[in-house]
Amino acid sequence: MDADHLSQRLATVAKYVPAGSRLADIGTDHAYLPVHLMKRGLIVGGVAGEVVRGPFENARHEIAREGYTAKLTARLANGLRAIEPTDHIDTVAIAGMGGALITQILTQDFDRLAGVNRLVLQPNVGAMQVREFLMTHGFQLVAEEILAEDGHIYEVLVADRQAHPQTYDEEALRFGPYLLAAPNAAFVAKWQHEADRTREVLHQVQAAKVVPTAKVTALEAELRQIEEVLHRVRA
Repeated sequence: MDADHLSQRLATVAKYVPAGSRLADIGTDHAYLPVHLMKRGLIVGGVAGEVVRGPFENARHEIAREGYTAKLTARLANGLRAIEPTDHIDTVAIAGMGGALITQILTQDFDRLAGVNRLVLQPNVGAMQVREFLMTHGFQLVAEEILAEDGHIYEVLVADRQAHPQTYDEEALRFGPYLLAAPNAAFVAKWQHEADRTREVLHQVQAAKVVPTAKVTALEAELRQIEEVLHRVRA
């Protein structure tokens, strides 16, 4: 993969970055995403943020090699601290992390999202937690995609700032309202795997010397919900 040939996962993230935006790519690694968008004239500039020096140096090198140092800034910083007010960022992408870490990044420096109108988030796991954050922090889901690539299944969540985001129930938060409305093979494969994993954990918990009743009840409810959704989408 390089800036001219993104993975399917990153290409899906890229297509939800609005044309003409100023992008902050948090956890940018090689800065392939922002450089890809710059080369196609889809963004006017932005920031490639990295918390680890090695990937930061990779990003800085990639930006310089492509001749974009005047428009893209590689910045060594933790999460949203890569964003400065003078950057005028309106779109933030965070891809390739767990949902808990994405939520932590968004929460701990939430004030730095003041001028941001769109979030494009790709949690490797824990998408439910990300949806809960969006719903309670003034961002409305506007699109979701789920895809399989190289033996992994990824979800991409797209949200725009809105004063009164729609409130979702537990099912929509767990499975994704847009994904529930148009389930594909990747959706079914993910949730079949989750059903199998949850069933296995449930059996282990039930076999414990001291059975944690509350945990069993929660796992049973989760498994029942997954099985109901799978039955519904396969019908």
